[in-house]
Amino acid sequence: MRIFFTGGSGKAGRHVAPYLAAQGHQVTNADLVALDHPAVADLRVDLTDAGETWSALAGLATFDELDLPGQPSYDAVVHFAAVPRILLRSDSATYATNVLSTYHVLEAATRLGVPKIVFASSETTYGICFAQGERRPLYLPVDEDHPTVPEDAYAMSKVAGEATARSFQARTGTDVYGLRINNVIEPHEYAELFPAFLADPALRRRNIFAYIDARDLGQMVQRCLETDGLGYQVFNVANADLSVAATTTELRERFYEGVEVRRELGRDETFYAIDKARELLGFAPEHSWRDVLPQP
Repeated sequence: MRIFFTGGSGKAGRHVAPYLAAQGHQVTNADLVALDHPAVADLRVDLTDAGETWSALAGLATFDELDLPGQPSYDAVVHFAAVPRILLRSDSATYATNVLSTYHVLEAATRLGVPKIVFASSETTYGICFAQGERRPLYLPVDEDHPTVPEDAYAMSKVAGEATARSFQARTGTDVYGLRINNVIEPHEYAELFPAFLADPALRRRNIFAYIDARDLGQMVQRCLETDGLGYQVFNVANADLSVAATTTELRERFYEGVEVRRELGRDETFYAIDKARELLGFAPEHSWRDVLPQP
């Protein structure tokens, strides 16, 4: 597939864009900063500018395409570009940048007839991660039907992005899949970060004790590209296990007393339900911190 990938130079994108290229796709990284990966084409694009976004999506990706009899169109858009969390820019700039860029990408992609759009939403939409003070899920495991009532600018922008995506899908019938991505962990971060998480599981409370390996996120995007006909969908994206050594029972007793449990949970099963992605896409995460670190 010929893929227009926004934000390929970010923490998640710098793993996912090359992963897709390794699967045989032609990937163009639309970002303000170059990825400089030999298998991925770089194109500097300001996605908050509607004209730039449209022009980039309608244009060439590489010099090799000049030799084709006609200019090719993109088969898919993967939209990861964003201010990636709070406390990097002002709240107003975070919200405006994320909402406007998402609108421009979705508008250009659907009007240009791109048949598949995958966009990054966030775990933060559930209103727990960046809440002021203590927030607990309404029930466990947290699935895609859990209410999304965030208080912070970043999560608000992601909820707005989901509403925008659903509207463009309803208008056009294009397959548009949103990924509520949990905390992205790069392979080297297991050794750097997880010893502290194993010593003090409270450090992972705001992430609902979940995580997603950047390599498994690549697999998730590939599954979305391979699966057609689902219309508009949102999917939780996480690894299958907890990000701490404590068991589900221990965590429930310590952090979630009185929270409804809607089904039986495995000893180390994530509280951030990925059942929908497994059932509709065949998502099967392969990596775990348990493969790297000795377990207590």
